[in-house]
Amino acid sequence: MLPLNPLHPRPRTLRLASGLILLTYVATHLLNHAVGLVSLAAAEAGREWFVAFWRSAPATAAFYGALLLHFSLAVAALYERHTLRMPPLELARIALGFAIPLLLAFHMVQTRLAWELTGWNDNYRRITASMWASNFSLRQLAMISIVWLHACFGLQLAFRHRAGWRRWQLPLVALATLLPTLAFTGYLAMAREAFLLPVQSRPPTPADATLQLAVETVFYLPLGLLALTLAARWAQVAWARSGGRVLRITYPAQAVDVPAGFSVLEASRAFGIPHMSVCGGRARCSTCRIEVLSSAGPLPPANPDEAATLARIGAPPGVRLACQLRPTAPLAVRPLAAVRGSTPASEAWGANAEREIVVLFADLRRWTTLSEHHLPFDLVYVLDQYFEAVGDAVREAGGVPNQFIGDSVMALFGLETDTVTAARQALTAAEAIERRMAAVNDSLAAEFRRPLDFGIGIHAGTAAVGTVGYRDTRTLTAVGDAVNTASRLQELTKLLKVRIVVSEEVLRRAGGESGDWQRHELEIRGRQGRMAVYARTTFCAAPAEAGS
Repeated sequence: MLPLNPLHPRPRTLRLASGLILLTYVATHLLNHAVGLVSLAAAEAGREWFVAFWRSAPATAAFYGALLLHFSLAVAALYERHTLRMPPLELARIALGFAIPLLLAFHMVQTRLAWELTGWNDNYRRITASMWASNFSLRQLAMISIVWLHACFGLQLAFRHRAGWRRWQLPLVALATLLPTLAFTGYLAMAREAFLLPVQSRPPTPADATLQLAVETVFYLPLGLLALTLAARWAQVAWARSGGRVLRITYPAQAVDVPAGFSVLEASRAFGIPHMSVCGGRARCSTCRIEVLSSAGPLPPANPDEAATLARIGAPPGVRLACQLRPTAPLAVRPLAAVRGSTPASEAWGANAEREIVVLFADLRRWTTLSEHHLPFDLVYVLDQYFEAVGDAVREAGGVPNQFIGDSVMALFGLETDTVTAARQALTAAEAIERRMAAVNDSLAAEFRRPLDFGIGIHAGTAAVGTVGYRDTRTLTAVGDAVNTASRLQELTKLLKVRIVVSEEVLRRAGGESGDWQRHELEIRGRQGRMAVYARTTFCAAPAEAGS
């Protein structure tokens, strides 16, 4: 991946950083509201800490700078869109984002700005009693809900394809539900308590006219900017079409004419051409990538986001991201991950995601020797026994045996659990495979004389998990470095003359003792540098012969 230049951060980095600052403010504000469940006095005490931090000069600059930057980036991103066709989640995030200023205009002005101009103490007693008296509670609930949902949708869109996010998603969803619920109930508790106390109203001041003007500005300015942005976007597209400033994008099955400035992905969406884009066109994945077959002019250089993604996947020359490439001349392209035939996008790619998993590879030993001395149907019977032993052991441990190729089995753990549980399940499965294979050898001893042996490699890491195949023949699989490494560890069992080799990462996550394991630092084929692995001959008390 390309290094990030701190002097020229990418727009998505700025958007994420500013959003996290705003989220921190909102989360601490809601947490302060939640303290109101204890008492109004406790919330006031918490507010003193909140105000001392967020009204300090550095925090003020960070908050309002993030607010202006986040809104500016949202307007710029909306302007750059040439079509409003987008996933529902992204549309909801944008709509909620532009609704926030409308709901918060009065609240923001009558608290912080009123304090700055008049010195009025905007404590919980005054604010909550005022809201309660004016039936402002439903509006307060709407404010909390919309601001929080916008933040949660933004985080989901930013991190949903990262394995770490998926691992912590359930606890985060629980926290995201609990915090605003406690905050609103805390507000209600404070409001009822404050309403019974003597009213502390703010007397009229010369600054009232300024405050009213500020309320109207904060309310109408975002609306005006939104309208101007959409109008400018429509006018630019209409002007390009009317003036013949269009260019042709040729796909394998059809050609379309779009105004200059459209991205290839926007062209596909505008004309209903099936085109993968798991991340929604944000350069966070490579599923929309295309091969540029020809171009009537030079292509615009890749922006930092696109260049980083292309570098990560090792894309060859001529491959670009359709969501980022905005051609300036006619060109011909071929989507490399397009939906084929009648398979809907949701079926072809909907389940595909990058996640942390544990991969187990099991391979049968002495198979070549066995094939030389026995009939083919006898070998089929042996394979059935072997596959059943491995498959049952994996399923009982909580994994998914998903590929049976030749005399090898690949199993996945962690599709529905965290990697700590997955690592333990994989080790349990390896131990169960050994017990079951001992039983298989007992039943086949009379016929095949020499016992069957096996090797197992286990590794944890990131992989793309989803369904692949051709037409009706599709299967769940995993692709990535974690899969390749697990296969290489299984091959090491021959070199080390053991049955099981696991990576240090697996043993660490499983929390197992390394005393019964032999530690090695080896070079793994296909990987740079040396890797720490742990090997053992058997899980049983008595060592078993490890075939070669």
